Amino acid sequence: MEPKNFKSGFATLIGRPNVGKSTLMNHLIGQKIAITSNKPQTTRNRIQTVYTSAEGQIIFLDTPGIHKAKNKLGEYMVNVAERTFSEVDVILWLVEPTGFIGKGERHIAQQLKKVNVPVILIMNKIDTVEKRQIPGFLDGYRELLDFADMIPVCALRGVHMDRVIRAIFRYLPYGPKFYDDDTVTDQPQRQIVAELIREKALRCLEEEIPHGIAVSIERMQERGDKGIMDIEATIICERESHKGIIIGKGGAMLRKIGSQARYEIEKMLEMKTNLQLWVKVKKDWRDSDYMIKNFGYREEQG
Repeated sequence: MEPKNFKSGFATLIGRPNVGKSTLMNHLIGQKIAITSNKPQTTRNRIQTVYTSAEGQIIFLDTPGIHKAKNKLGEYMVNVAERTFSEVDVILWLVEPTGFIGKGERHIAQQLKKVNVPVILIMNKIDTVEKRQIPGFLDGYRELLDFADMIPVCALRGVHMDRVIRAIFRYLPYGPKFYDDDTVTDQPQRQIVAELIREKALRCLEEEIPHGIAVSIERMQERGDKGIMDIEATIICERESHKGIIIGKGGAMLRKIGSQARYEIEKMLEMKTNLQLWVKVKKDWRDSDYMIKNFGYREEQG
C-alpha cells in the first residue's frame, strides 16, 4: 500500500531531433534504455520508462524528435510525438542553449500553446556555452510560452538531474504505482536488442546511410541451461551500395557493428551472447506502411 502522499503520473520528453532527449531519460532512469547517437532520427518509437522513488513514480515517454516529415516514417514519428501532448501530466521540452530560436522551436511552441498541461523547459548542453550566457538564452524562450519551470542541465554529465525530478513531482497528481519497483521499461527485450544493434550501426556508419536502416530480430533464444543467448538479426538498408558499406571490406564493418552491439546486449541481458548479423536490401522501406509496421513502428503503440 502506497503512503497517502505518493504521487504518480506521466511525463513526456519532446524537442527537435538530437537535443539529448534519450540521454536525459537514460540518466534520470539510471539505465540505458533509449539508444543515443549524434545523428537525428535516432529514436523512432515512443519509449516508456519508469522512475520509482519513495516520493512517487514517474512514467517517462521518450518521443521521436519533432521535425518536418520527408517520408511516411517521418510522418509516423511526428504523429507519435505530438499525440503524447494530451496524454500526460507534464511536458519536458528540451532545447539547446542559443540566442537564436529557429522555426522548428517556434513550431513546437505553437503546438504547446494548444495544450492544457504544464510545460517545463529543459535547456540541455549547458556545458557547451559560457555560464553568463544562460540567463539571456532562457529569457528568449520566456517570450514564447508561459513555462511552469525552466531548468538548465547537462544530461551527458548528469548536471541538475535532481532539480528535474523535483520539478516533475511538483506537477504530478497523488495516486498509486502503475508498475512494480523493479520495472524500468515496457519495451520488449527483442526491441531493445534491435535498437542496440541499430545504435551501433548509426555510430559506425557514414552520414548518408543511417536514416535508411532498420533492424529485424529473426531469432532470439536461450541455449538450454548454458546461459548463452543466440540472436540472429538482419540490418535492413535501402540500396545495394549501402549494403556494401555496411558489410565493409572483407566483412570488417559488420564485424565491428556486431562486436560493439554484443558488448551492450551482454550487459543488458547479463549473459553471454552469440550474435549473428546479416544485411538485406528493401528498397524505399521508409515509404511503405507495411514495412514500417513490420519493423516495429506501430502508431497504436504510441
